[in-house]
Amino acid sequence: MKFGGSLLASKGGISRAARIIASRAKDDQVVAVVSALGDVTDHLLAAAHDSKRWKEDRIKHFVHGLRDVHSRALREAGIHRTAKDSAKAEALFEELGATLLGVSILGELTRRSIDLILSFGERLSAPIVADALRADGLDAKALTGGEAGIITDDSYGEALPIEKSARRAVKRRLDRLASEGVVPVVTGFVAEAQNGDLTTLGRGGSDFTATLLGTYWGADEVWIWTDVDGIMTADPRVVPGAGVVRELSYAEAEEMAVFGAKNMHPLALGPVRLSKVPVRIKNGFNPDSPGTLIWSGQKKSSEVVKSIALVRDVGMLTVSGETLAGRPGTAANIFRSLADSGVNVLMISQSVSESNISIVLRKGMFEKAERALQKGLAQLGGGRSAKVDLEPDVAVVAAVGAGMKGTPGVAARIFSAVSKAGVNVRMIAQGSSELNISFVVGSEDGVKAVRALHTALIANAG
Repeated sequence: MKFGGSLLASKGGISRAARIIASRAKDDQVVAVVSALGDVTDHLLAAAHDSKRWKEDRIKHFVHGLRDVHSRALREAGIHRTAKDSAKAEALFEELGATLLGVSILGELTRRSIDLILSFGERLSAPIVADALRADGLDAKALTGGEAGIITDDSYGEALPIEKSARRAVKRRLDRLASEGVVPVVTGFVAEAQNGDLTTLGRGGSDFTATLLGTYWGADEVWIWTDVDGIMTADPRVVPGAGVVRELSYAEAEEMAVFGAKNMHPLALGPVRLSKVPVRIKNGFNPDSPGTLIWSGQKKSSEVVKSIALVRDVGMLTVSGETLAGRPGTAANIFRSLADSGVNVLMISQSVSESNISIVLRKGMFEKAERALQKGLAQLGGGRSAKVDLEPDVAVVAAVGAGMKGTPGVAARIFSAVSKAGVNVRMIAQGSSELNISFVVGSEDGVKAVRALHTALIANAG
């Protein structure tokens, strides 16, 4: 069971998580995975960068504020720590202060240092959840991901498990704790390199921790506890009548991963997809709701489309010119230039004439991407007649569902509904999997397009 930071930081969140764990631990062996409380990771990341300019007093002020956040969580959960446990927590705060001070003195922040600083969020929250479980009469132990057996490479910030070593270590350590009747409370996101350094697993890291542990340990299921009833047919803030998607395949869930924080990152779904361990997305505020089940055993569904997504804060860059046509390596050069500049591409479309390539990327990457493309085109010798155009005010709309595969007329229904809503489509992309049709519209038309598609393909599908 993985518990998200917003759930834990909510009023009564830690006690709520402890009750959920305790209710299952009566009959099953349970491993809990916890995120940092609320926005703590964001604050730690900001502090990591700002500490290069901070003096010692500013660092002490930050650590004091973080101490208050966790003290309030303890008080709210009614937890009275022993002197030994309080000393352990205080040692973590002192270590964090010393680490930030080291960055301040050196004026240098490495990826290794960032991972160490970010690790404090989960390393502080896991003991609190373990304390709450002990208060409920369970034997619980807080562990880092490394102590639970997740051994990774040293790719700080986006570490990956060394599978053979990690699988063996996780199985051995969790089996031993289970045999002793101990509920492990494991830090999500945080693992350990072979040299003993703390590492982090990158975006979606706590979910990734849960699916790795579930796979390596041989769990029956992985449950992701959050603050919504499951994966939705659309963002309910955009479509008030949106409902919960009851079942998804792993492939469908991976397609939805980019469309919002409540969906799982593809990296997290990788281990369970291979091992076929089912995943449930459940609401900690409504634990009796069945949530969304992600697995491989769903029956053939009559639903052609399961979810309509809207991605905002993106822009479209189009590279065009006659010198692009018929020149081997043009596309490779374009995407290599973007990759070398650290620009992630969300969506790609190229005309068969080869005279233009359009890409979608996040806002904040525009200037870097334009510079990279101009440089790459100049190296091709096509700088004179090739040009780069930016449209900063667009949105991406995507229809996702395995039922689209092999079903004639789906694209016609999608674009007919969008056309009737008076929305102009600027760019289209569909992979050969046929699980996802994505298209670009003006940012002012995004909500209108999503509502039109949800009505035509989901609400009125029958």
